[in-house]
Amino acid sequence: MTGPTDTYAAILGATAPIDWKALEPHFAAGQTLTVSAELDLVMVAEALIADRAEQVKDWMQAQQLQTTTDAQAADWAKRNPDTLWAVVIRPWVLVQERAAG
Repeated sequence: MTGPTDTYAAILGATAPIDWKALEPHFAAGQTLTVSAELDLVMVAEALIADRAEQVKDWMQAQQLQTTTDAQAADWAKRNPDTLWAVVIRPWVLVQERAAG
């Protein structure tokens, strides 16, 4: 079994928790993509960097990766969860709400 790629490790190092207030301007600019909890946030970012279009398309069709919706943004604004994680893959900010605990 091989370990993570250098790209994966670099993305992992750039992934951090984020507060909704810091994320809100990116959402307003249409730059946020929501990654479902069942996917690995770093793996999705790596696929975008590597231009694995077919994989990204599959995730989008399954609604596991999608433009952050107004409803999702409103929910996060109301709750301001401390379980939001993000990574910037220009021009996108990928965001994922992880399970608490």
